[in-house]
Formats: sequence, C-alpha cells, structure tokens
Amino acid sequence: MDRIIRCITTDGSIMASAVETTDIVYTAQQIHHTSSVTTAALGRLLSASSLMGNMLKKKDAVITLKIKGNGPAGAIVAIADSSGNCRGYVEHPEVMVPNKPNGKLDVGMAIGSEGLLSVMRDLGEGEPYIGQVELVSGEIGDDISQYFAISEQIPTVCALGVLVDRESSQSLLSGGMLIQVLPGADSAAIEKLERNVAVLEPVTTMLAKGMSMEDMCRQALEGFEMEILDESPVKYVCNCSEDRVTRAISTLPPDDIRTLADESGKMEAKCQYCGKSYEFDQQHLEALATSLERKNEEK
Repeated sequence: MDRIIRCITTDGSIMASAVETTDIVYTAQQIHHTSSVTTAALGRLLSASSLMGNMLKKKDAVITLKIKGNGPAGAIVAIADSSGNCRGYVEHPEVMVPNKPNGKLDVGMAIGSEGLLSVMRDLGEGEPYIGQVELVSGEIGDDISQYFAISEQIPTVCALGVLVDRESSQSLLSGGMLIQVLPGADSAAIEKLERNVAVLEPVTTMLAKGMSMEDMCRQALEGFEMEILDESPVKYVCNCSEDRVTRAISTLPPDDIRTLADESGKMEAKCQYCGKSYEFDQQHLEALATSLERKNEEK
C-alpha cells in the first residue's frame, strides 16, 4: 500500500516528506498504456504532486502540476488533494526515446529541456494561486526544486524515481522525497543537510532495499533529531462523475449541445485521468439543451 509521511527536525530547521507511489504509478500505467519513458515521467510528476498536495493546509485544497516542454511527450499533468491522493495523464503516452548512455530512461529528452512548469494551488477560497518557472532539465525533480527556489524562495531538494522493468516495461517501484530548509535554519544545519544530500541514495534504490518512508527521511536527516508530523495512505483517485460531465457540457450553447451526438445518436465523453466513459443519447442532450434555454429565458 502506498504511503506518505511528513517529518521535521526537532530544532525546526528542516522539513522532509517521503512518499511511495508504486501502486499509484502502476495504476496510471494500466490506465494510460504509457511507454517506459512516459511511465517514468508521469510517475515522477504524480509523486511530486502527492508530496506537494500533502503540504496544503486546507482539507478540500487541490494542487495541479503541469509540465509542457518541447519534447515529444507533450504536456504532462498531475493533480493531488491535501491527503496526497493523485491522478494524472500524459499527452502522448506512446512516445519512446533512446535511453541515456548509462542505460537509464531519458525523461529529460521525452519532456524537453525548454518549456514551463506550472503550479496551481486551489484552496477553495477565491482565485487559485498560479506560479510558473522555466524548465531546468525536464527531469522533473530539478524543475520542482527550481520552482520552490524561485516562486517561493524556499531552498528545496526534490528527489523522484520510477523503476521500470527493461524487458516488460512494467513499473516496479516509484516514490519521491521533498526536503526543505525552513526559516531560521542556521548555517551549521544547512551544511549538515548538504552533506547528507550529497550521499543520499536514489529513491528507487532505497525502496528496492526495503527501506520504509521513515528510514528514507532518517537517511536524509542523519545527524538531526526527527519527529513524524503525520502519515497516511495515498491512492490514485479520480473524482470524475456523470454530473461533472453534464456540467461541462452545459457550458456550451444549446444549439451546439444538440449536435454532439454521432450518427448512432449518442455522444461519448471519456475521462482523461481514469479512462471512464460516459454516454449521452440524443434525447438526453436535447433535454439538457432545452433546460439551458429555459434558464437563459428566465434571466
């Protein structure tokens, strides 16, 4: 079962979060039929969204991460709630690119090194906050760290990893860590953290060793006293519904709604996050269009 934890040093100088998203990424791969490299790209962004969503203080808050680079994978989107549950999609899931010389998946090539990372926080209190930064490498972890440094002035280390089987292309392990220096941290604490980060093992290596989320945070915060703030299970969760699709259709002019059905007299809407299909027949569309016309006349 996937799980996320948040920890803090007892002196209040460093915050560290760790998440395992192995089941989440496996679910995403089954839904979107991603290639090895797009599985890694989407998996990294899902892990980042879970970590960042879990940082939100409002119960119903939502965070949306979108990466749009100049690579062949196109746009990649991940959405998470304040519990760390998340969902996402990649525009071109079938894309494949050559591996790096060391044999590792080249996520940066698939995404592209030129483009934007957009972060939208919706706290349910008026207009959402939107921040954007230019991509550093397209490897996602570096780009998330850059976002925090530029948009929020918080020194951050973001480590993300997805292990994919070379033969079957199936995702095997996935997770991430987010380590942040908090206001008031002295130079000694920062130097100690820098030494730890310099020798920190890759996330998938730690997972492959059987390390827990607590173990991962302790390794990152070695030399500090640490306490766990909270922990919870996380899942791939989509909140689509027929009612949401109906509301989306209702934003169209009534005459356009009447033309949505195909030759068979039906319209199918498919959720881009979970793949679920919703079907509306001509009678349903006509009723919806008529209802909108009546509401417009009453205004």
